[in-house]
Amino acid sequence: MGSGGGAKSPQELPPEAAEILAGYAFTGPALDLGALLWDGRCLPGAQIRIPLAMLNRHGLVAGATGTGKTKTLQLIAEQLAAQGVPVFLADVKGDVSGISLPGESGEKVAERAREVGQTWQATGFPSEFYALGGIGTGIPVRATVTSFGPVLLSKVLQLNQTQEQSLGLIFHYADQKGLELVDLKDLRAVVTFLTSDEGKPELKGIGGLSTVTAGVILRALTAFEAQGMGDFFGEPEFDTAEFLRAAPDGRGLVSVLELPAVQDKPQLFSTFLMWLLADLYNDLPEVGDVEKPKLVFFFDEAHLLFNGASKAFLEAITQTVRLIRSKGVGVFFVTQTPKDVPGDVLAQLGNRVQHALRAFTPDDEKALKATVRTFPHSAYDLAETLTAIGTGEAVITVLSEKGAPTPVAVTRLRAPESLMGPVEAGALEGAVKGSFLYGRYAEAVDRESAYEKLTAAAAAAEAEKPAATKGSGSGSGSGSGSGSVVDQVVGSGIFKSLARSLGTQLGREISRSVFGTARRRR
Repeated sequence: MGSGGGAKSPQELPPEAAEILAGYAFTGPALDLGALLWDGRCLPGAQIRIPLAMLNRHGLVAGATGTGKTKTLQLIAEQLAAQGVPVFLADVKGDVSGISLPGESGEKVAERAREVGQTWQATGFPSEFYALGGIGTGIPVRATVTSFGPVLLSKVLQLNQTQEQSLGLIFHYADQKGLELVDLKDLRAVVTFLTSDEGKPELKGIGGLSTVTAGVILRALTAFEAQGMGDFFGEPEFDTAEFLRAAPDGRGLVSVLELPAVQDKPQLFSTFLMWLLADLYNDLPEVGDVEKPKLVFFFDEAHLLFNGASKAFLEAITQTVRLIRSKGVGVFFVTQTPKDVPGDVLAQLGNRVQHALRAFTPDDEKALKATVRTFPHSAYDLAETLTAIGTGEAVITVLSEKGAPTPVAVTRLRAPESLMGPVEAGALEGAVKGSFLYGRYAEAVDRESAYEKLTAAAAAAEAEKPAATKGSGSGSGSGSGSGSVVDQVVGSGIFKSLARSLGTQLGREISRSVFGTARRRR
C-alpha cells in the first residue's frame, strides 16, 4: 500500500525524527501503520511502515485494556487482506466481526486521517466466521480427539506431567490397535477398557496405566463434558487449509473465529488456537523466505495459552512458532504486556506494537521496566512515553527488509477502514449460513470409531460364551460377573480378530507432531 500523505524528505524533519524515518524507508511492499510522533507533534509526512515480506517473522501487539490493541490488529489485518494475504483473527470479545463491513465516516475518523496523512475510504473485507464446536454464531470448527493429541488435550484437561504421560500411552495404544479416537466417548471407552482386568495386560509391557491415574483422567473428561465441551471434538473435522484461501477478487480472506460464547473457558480456546496452528504447521510445505506470507495468524489473549503450561508444553510452543515461519505463516500474539509471553517465544517476535501501559501499582512498575528492556536503544524516554501515549498510539519497532530491527518510533496509528465494532447478529448469522462451508461442516457426524468398535467386540464376546457359563459369574476369562461389557473384550477371539483387521487397515501407528497432534491423512 502507499504511504498516504506523501513523505517529507528527511531534511525537512527534525534531525532525530529524520534519523528514525530513515529506518522505515523500505523499497518493497509495506503496510502503513501511522505517522511518527516527535516532540509532541504528529508528523504526517513521516510514515511508519512494516515490510510485507517480514510479516512471517512474527510479532507482538501489547498494551493495557482500552489502549487500542483490537483496532491495531484490525488495521494490520485489513492491509494484509488488501494485498492478497489471508488472515486469521481470534475474536474473543466479539468486536472484530465488523472487518467484513465498510467503516462509518465521522469527525473523529476524518481528524485522525488528517493527522496521520491517511486517505481514508470506507471498505469491508471478505470474511468467513467460525465458532468452536458450533457454540455461538459461526461455521463449526471441530477436531477429532486423535488429531488433537495427548499434549494439547492434557493442557485442556489440566493434567499434571505424570497424567499427561499416561494419556500419551493411551493414545499410543489406540493408534496401534486402530481404535480411532473421534470424540470424548471414544477416549473414555479406551481408558475404561485398559483399566479392566482383561485390558491391563495390554499396556504392561510399556509401563501400564494405574487405576488412580485412569480415574483422574476419566473424572477430568466427565467434568469437561459436563461444561458442554464435548461438542468441540468430533467430525467433520475442520480442515485448516480453509484459512489459506483468497476471495474471488484476489484479496486475502479474513477468517474470524468468534469466541464470545466460550470466553469463560479460556484454557479451552487458547489451546484450540494452538491446535489450529500446529495443524497448519503439519500440513504446509517448507517455503523459506517469501515475498508475502501465506497466512498471518493473530492469537488474542495470548497469556491464557501460557498460564499453567508445563515445561514440555512451552518447549513445543516455542518450537512450533520458530519453525512455522519457514512455512510462510506469521503469528502475532496479542496481550497486555510482553512479560505475558515466555522469553524464548518473545525472542522470536521481531515486529512490536506496544500500546500504553499503566503504572498504578508496584507490579505495574515492574512490568513497565521489563517492557522497556525488551526494546532496542531508543531516542525516547520509553518509561515515560509508554505511560503517556494516548489511545490509538503505540511504540513501534519492526524488522527491516534486511531483517534488522528498525529504530523505535512512537506512532499515531491510522484508523481502520472497516467497521470498528461488531456486526449485527442477524447479518452475522446470514453470512454464516450463506457460506458454502456451512453445508460442509454444520452437521456433526458420529461414525463408527473406538467406542462403537469396543462395544461391538464386547457384545460379540458375550454372545460367543457357552450358554452354561452365562450368568454364572465365574466363567473363565469373563472377569467379575458385575464387570462392564468393555471389561470383557480383550480375551475374546472376536476382539483379537478385530484388532488384527484394524491393524492391517491402518498399517502403522499414526505419525504425530511435536505437540502429539496427528498428521492429517488426505
